[in-house]
Amino acid sequence: MAFAGPQKQEVISKYRTHATDTGSPEVQVAIMTERVNQLTEHLRAHPKDHNSRRGLLKQVAKRRKLLDYLLKIAEPRYKALIEALNIRK
Repeated sequence: MAFAGPQKQEVISKYRTHATDTGSPEVQVAIMTERVNQLTEHLRAHPKDHNSRRGLLKQVAKRRKLLDYLLKIAEPRYKALIEALNIRK
């Protein structure tokens, strides 16, 4: 269930801002979004897994903080990212 390897590299290459970018807010949010989607599917199959639910809520909060930061520093980048990832505000 871990999010690593080629799948993670694919997300990084899609959302990076330059050739060696692995840590920009866009990339971090995209990785967290993929993880949130995986955890959501897991919780649909295992509704009593409260530890994973707590991890999901922590990921969502961390992603929200990064999105707020991105909105503060560059609103056009923020709008493009939430549109591309289909995240509701």
